Amino acid sequence: MDSNTPVMFITANVGSIFENPTVMLKIWTEEFLSTVSKLNPKFIALHCQEVGGKNYEHCTQPVEEFVKLLIDSEELRLFDKVRVFLDEDFSKAENFTALGNFYFIHESIEDLLIWDFKEMNFCTVFGKEVYSGSIEDVPIKEKSKFPQDLFPECKWSRKGFLRTRWNLNGSVFDLVNIHLFHDASNFIAMETSPSIYSVTRQRALEYTLDRFQSDNHGSVPFFLFGDFNFRTNTQAVIERLVDGLNPVQVQSPNSNSVQKLLYRKDGEEVVLTLGKKEFVHSNHQQIFIENAGEWLKEYDVEKDSFDGILFEFPISFPPSYPFEEDAESGSHYTTTRCPAWCDRVVLSSAAKNLIHEISKDGSVEYELMGKQTCMGDHKPVYLRANLVNQADKQQAIVWERSLSFKIQERMLTDPAAITRLLSNDDETNLKAEAVKAFKETTV
Repeated sequence: MDSNTPVMFITANVGSIFENPTVMLKIWTEEFLSTVSKLNPKFIALHCQEVGGKNYEHCTQPVEEFVKLLIDSEELRLFDKVRVFLDEDFSKAENFTALGNFYFIHESIEDLLIWDFKEMNFCTVFGKEVYSGSIEDVPIKEKSKFPQDLFPECKWSRKGFLRTRWNLNGSVFDLVNIHLFHDASNFIAMETSPSIYSVTRQRALEYTLDRFQSDNHGSVPFFLFGDFNFRTNTQAVIERLVDGLNPVQVQSPNSNSVQKLLYRKDGEEVVLTLGKKEFVHSNHQQIFIENAGEWLKEYDVEKDSFDGILFEFPISFPPSYPFEEDAESGSHYTTTRCPAWCDRVVLSSAAKNLIHEISKDGSVEYELMGKQTCMGDHKPVYLRANLVNQADKQQAIVWERSLSFKIQERMLTDPAAITRLLSNDDETNLKAEAVKAFKETTV
């Protein structure tokens, strides 16, 4: 067996492609499959948000077509193991997240298991399975909609996470799809620093990470990729763009409220127009794209609260949102929000250890997909890396022993077992004893 496995983790908010599925599904899947073919991974994890779009009640057929385009594609013909989880039961508002997790595994991978969250053990993976509609009772995934009190400003939300756990060639890890709350108003976002929206996202992310640390499934390395809706510091970005200019208020014709703020240079040229859902700079299509929006990174600070907990490879691509949804304008930002890196792939410190040995040689690629192609208002973001097989032996034993609550109990009742395992220098005996202990505790 090779010492590592090429993997590709992709996050994609696909909501807008279902607004015009006749045109967009084909464009999106062709770009996705072309990128996958070029990078040649053996394990693909695609995490989608807003599956079915705003009119999800009427998008059952387009979603089925989307799944079929991927599974039946020529590019993925050698991926003989597939698991798809689609949360589509919109009739249960208390559970509905509109998340979709797609996993494609190449035929060359034989050592593969998926975790059963109900039975609390691993099970084999073979064939192609699509779980759709109501997936509440599907045991090989964990899904949660965020409690409403995390989003007090929002009356209703589909935000939450969808988690799976894998044992790939001896390395154990979680793959988590997450969707956090968005900025509903530019005016509110600019009022404070950090904004109320940023504070809400931080609260939800803390809730998620705390849950993974405290549940009965044990703590394993995890990759967390989805639509975090991370925004730049709106207040600071506006100050940078207008450079001391004072705004002129434009009143709404139907009320006394402010409809727009106009920042004029020399009393004439409008440098920036700001509305509740309007953000227009005089050089809008260049200032955020040139040099991959390098100047804007100074204000991309939402992840900073999780430094030391979450790791992210350096960003060298322009903001992933919001792009125009016109098939002819694939590289243009729409003028509704300040462009931002909403879509991310982050990982725990333990997960970083699964790939850290090879990251220095350029084999890790963290990039934006479809830079010149319209893929909806969000462009997918991907991480292509080589995952270490049968990770560091001491860490592997600790991870294996944290896979279930029963194993944790044994660690408490038999401390000598830990000493034997971690002091044994013979890899074969070490692995054999670990497997034996694992089987004993899961019988």
